[in-house]
Amino acid sequence: MRRIDVSLGARSYAVHIGPGARTLLAGIVRDLGARRAAVVTAPPPVEAPDPGVPALRLPLPDGEENKTPAAVERLCGAFADFGLTRTDVVVSCGGGTTTDTVGLAAALYHRGVPVIHMPTTLLAQVDASVGGKTAVNLAQGKNLVGAYWQPAAVLCDTGYLRTLPEREWRNGYGEIARCHFIGAGELRGLPVAEQIAASVRLKASVVAADERDEGLRHTLNYGHTLGHALERATGYALRHGECVAIGTVFAGRLAGTLGRIGPDRVAEHEEVVRSYGLPGALPADVDDAALIPLMRLDKKATRGLGFVLDGPGGAELVQDVPEAEVARTLAGMPRTGRL
Repeated sequence: MRRIDVSLGARSYAVHIGPGARTLLAGIVRDLGARRAAVVTAPPPVEAPDPGVPALRLPLPDGEENKTPAAVERLCGAFADFGLTRTDVVVSCGGGTTTDTVGLAAALYHRGVPVIHMPTTLLAQVDASVGGKTAVNLAQGKNLVGAYWQPAAVLCDTGYLRTLPEREWRNGYGEIARCHFIGAGELRGLPVAEQIAASVRLKASVVAADERDEGLRHTLNYGHTLGHALERATGYALRHGECVAIGTVFAGRLAGTLGRIGPDRVAEHEEVVRSYGLPGALPADVDDAALIPLMRLDKKATRGLGFVLDGPGGAELVQDVPEAEVARTLAGMPRTGRL
């Protein structure tokens, strides 16, 4: 079992990675001093272990379409009906949309109750469950309502991954692929537990240095500006990791267009993405002109269009990228068949 610490002073916590990590839940709940728990799970076959205290078990449909303020309100109402207090604990067990939604509910209920995440998908274990970002979507955009709320612990039980369908593996590999360009090094060919650990280790170091996205943490959103826009433009027919993969290819091409990197590094973006079996082309039926206003909604874009881009000193946030260059790069992207 691997343990990676996210060092945030009094709010530090451990991420446990490996088969059987879920068995640590009852001990962590006991150490928190909680007398009861609200355990929120994605639909079967996801199963959360006994937290060792009286528990309210709540289902939460997975998927971006269910990641809404209304879902948070329903959870908080159920917490209140159960009599959950600030000294108790909330447990999430599911994919990235589950950890995001449950994390926000825990952040808001009684102005914050402890939450333990048990991510059950590769994407959630690699990224979504770690770092304390919680958010839900609005009709206008993705992750527009949220809060920073660090978990008390994260239990990445790799046993959960045995039942993942192939597309969910690709969904997670989209986040692993983008790590190649933000400091994780070469992860291709490593066992999946080592890929998860390397990704989490990188994220833990970045979050410890910049918890609230004031600078360095922006690099974790490599490929996400176009990625989030694609999710919206396709009605979430493309999964998050698939969109991030396409966004990573686009980020490499845009960095090349702006003269930040050379042709070999641009080509490396496509090579890495495709080596994970991920898409690197825009869907043929997505209108470029519709993507640009969606990208303006990105939280990093405080001045015009903003992207995390590769460069001589590594990845960094580049603000006020000329719209004409963005449009030109979009027009040059490869295209695939209709969704």
